[in-house]
Amino acid sequence: MALVSELSKRVIGNVENAIVGKRKQLVLSMVAWLSGGHILLEDVPGVAKTMLARALAKSLGCHFKRVQCTPDLLPTDVTGTSIFNQKTSEFEFRPGPVFTQILLADEINRATPRTQASLLEAMAESRVTVDGKSYSLNPPFLVIATQNPVDHEGTFPLPEAQLDRFLMRFSLGYPSVEEEMRMLDLLQFQHPVDAMTSVATAEQLVAAQQAIRAVHVDPRVRHYLLQIVHQTRHNDNLALGGSPRATIALFRCAQAMAAIRGRAYVLPDDVKKIIAPVMNHRLILRPESRLRKLTTEKVLEEILGEIAVPTIST
Repeated sequence: MALVSELSKRVIGNVENAIVGKRKQLVLSMVAWLSGGHILLEDVPGVAKTMLARALAKSLGCHFKRVQCTPDLLPTDVTGTSIFNQKTSEFEFRPGPVFTQILLADEINRATPRTQASLLEAMAESRVTVDGKSYSLNPPFLVIATQNPVDHEGTFPLPEAQLDRFLMRFSLGYPSVEEEMRMLDLLQFQHPVDAMTSVATAEQLVAAQQAIRAVHVDPRVRHYLLQIVHQTRHNDNLALGGSPRATIALFRCAQAMAAIRGRAYVLPDDVKKIIAPVMNHRLILRPESRLRKLTTEKVLEEILGEIAVPTIST
């Protein structure tokens, strides 16, 4: 676990050369990547969502591609298509941008539901099927999708079942005055991402993804985690609680968080750190709860306050 922690610190430290004051979000990004999941960034324009994806790719020397989602984007524009070669009289597969290691799906809610769905197989199984033939994607494969919550004209909101496919959803938020001043200093002569170099390899990250599965989760912590998910299914303020996929996501992310902190065992505090970004987008509030200005974050806080935290000796 010391190697996983050291790798994470190198990557996070390298990304912080380009992105200022977002340590919490960078840690969450590493947790998602180590867990083999995908990230949905929901935030206003211009807060470094694209820069985050580029910086992560550069830090590990991974291939990076970007898809600008628009209403006329077709599924084949993402996955690729077969083209007839007149010289050989055969169809040849031309891979689309999904054949990379980090894919940025920018403004994913501007793409049609059919195009949004074309990413599901790649996200769930790290492979793409075109014309009945499957093609594997190179690990480590990570989708970072973005959407702007302030502009809903001409958008196709992601359905709840598809939101559940994203391991985490979080926002970057605006920087403070001091952080924005630092940002201006970094951007004075060139874009800081352009000057970045890799500090680790994709192979090392894949090895770290395998290593975190060995992190021990005490039965008491497992029960604590399960209590949280089951409480969301029976909460009066929620029309839909966490699915079994949410349970697995919490379990794997808690392992990754513990490994990043250099531990070979999970503490309840690890679960608390990742509960909001893992669960928020999987819960649906009842209409009357929304009228009372409740949010999924507040409901989760209430649930956490009602469940006894197990004591784990270290």
